[in-house]
Amino acid sequence: MSATIRLAALAAALLLGGPPAAAKTLVYCSEGDPKYVNPQFATTTTTMNAGRPIFDNLVGLETGSLRVVPALAESWTVSEDGRVYTFRLREGVHFHTNARFTPTRTMNADDILFSLERQWRSDHPYHAVSGGAFDYFKDLGLPELIEAIDRVDDRTVLIRIRRPDATFLPSLGMPFNAVLSAEYGDLLAREGESAKVLIDQEPIGTGPFAFVGYQPDVAVRYRAFDGYWAGRQPIDSLVFSVTPNPAVRLTKLKAGECHVAAYPNPPDVARIGADPELRLLSQEGLNIGYLALNAKRPPFDDVRVRRAVNMAIDKLAVVEAVYGKAGVVAKNPIPPLLWSYNDAVADYPYDPAAAARLMTEAGHGSGVETELWYMPVSRPYNPNGRRVAEMIAADLAPLGIRVKLVTAEWDAYRAKLQAGEAPMALFGWTGDNGDPDNFLDVLLGCTAARPGGNNIAKWCDPAYDRLVTAAKVTAVQADRERLYREAQVIAKREAPWVPLAHSLVYMATRREVTGFRMDLLGRVAFDGVDLRN
Repeated sequence: MSATIRLAALAAALLLGGPPAAAKTLVYCSEGDPKYVNPQFATTTTTMNAGRPIFDNLVGLETGSLRVVPALAESWTVSEDGRVYTFRLREGVHFHTNARFTPTRTMNADDILFSLERQWRSDHPYHAVSGGAFDYFKDLGLPELIEAIDRVDDRTVLIRIRRPDATFLPSLGMPFNAVLSAEYGDLLAREGESAKVLIDQEPIGTGPFAFVGYQPDVAVRYRAFDGYWAGRQPIDSLVFSVTPNPAVRLTKLKAGECHVAAYPNPPDVARIGADPELRLLSQEGLNIGYLALNAKRPPFDDVRVRRAVNMAIDKLAVVEAVYGKAGVVAKNPIPPLLWSYNDAVADYPYDPAAAARLMTEAGHGSGVETELWYMPVSRPYNPNGRRVAEMIAADLAPLGIRVKLVTAEWDAYRAKLQAGEAPMALFGWTGDNGDPDNFLDVLLGCTAARPGGNNIAKWCDPAYDRLVTAAKVTAVQADRERLYREAQVIAKREAPWVPLAHSLVYMATRREVTGFRMDLLGRVAFDGVDLRN
């Protein structure tokens, strides 16, 4: 074993207080603490990635093409009316074991029903366990869309939906629809109500790595699963080391304390590329960074104020100062590389004088006081939330919009934004399934405007919502594209956001890492990854 790998293995063990890990330990310096390792509760890429090594889904989304591919379901059929999906399950798929649970059977239809019904049915015995709200499941409208989930036999599951939905199948491939062990759930239930939380705290899945332990704000640790249906992994153990500061991530990468580091600072990209011990990976991101204007709270309940804010912010200056060559100015809620992007939409010009006139017209010529919330963590779609907030505050000051800058710990920040507490807030999104619906409905639709939903602008426009809802039930992609293009026109006119930037996404690895690939959806996967000695 090389000195670098020995150091990383020792560091990984110290992070969780255990003995040194196995011969090949790969350490990933993650950008944040996941809070959960069960992706059923996930609304952030960080949490989704922490659960990814442990779990599989019925279907997968192929890296690169984003095509829906077999996973735990080896095949499926869809009825002519688009409402009935019949899945044939893969045979001989084993679940993990832990100190209290050894499976007595392989994965079957009971596990699919258990995992989906936990989120779908409020009377499910695990629905209220761990206090998870299953926000993503709700934001996609799945509680209302699903009509029935039936076990036909051990290897066959039938799901009936109330109307055709072009996004349903890819939604099943998203992390929040991970497959858990029903048998493990039964065991914990027999041990008592207090034991049920272990289904989330000590999770059991079928993925390439089994869960070992999670120390909040420190690390998540996994071990390779010998019985993985797609083959045992080259590395023996995996550690997600929680390292929110990008400068610290780079320092640890250079020192060999981690092998893969998330999202380096744009100013550090050239240094990484010039270091012979490191490899720089980059990819155009399927993402959007934006400023949300809460349409339920004055003064942003007035579209004139929202338009004024759009015209007062020098977005090009923000992108040049914060993103550098890694960013481009955004004008729509979806990135340009996503189909249905409406390039014909004209952005609001940078025009402070026109913005001031709109503020006067709206009755705020003497100015207003408000809060501007900024993210406490570095994300690909916003590498420096504090700096972006300061630049926006400076642009708004001449309009008389006096802002107090506010932030919070990342989990609390997201919760407050989703609850609708922030009048103005910086946020962003990386697509999860390659469909425009994943931006236009999940982030701006009326369903997601509920308390706890991902529509943090809390904007609900009936005409817009009719378009994105109709696009879901339309089978022909050209027709869906037309509907989404019309929706983008309304979003620009009503201005619930100031779209700021789309970014290139960077990752960095040590040179001994092989097989690691970036993913358009921001997924971090370590199946097939190895370390050269």
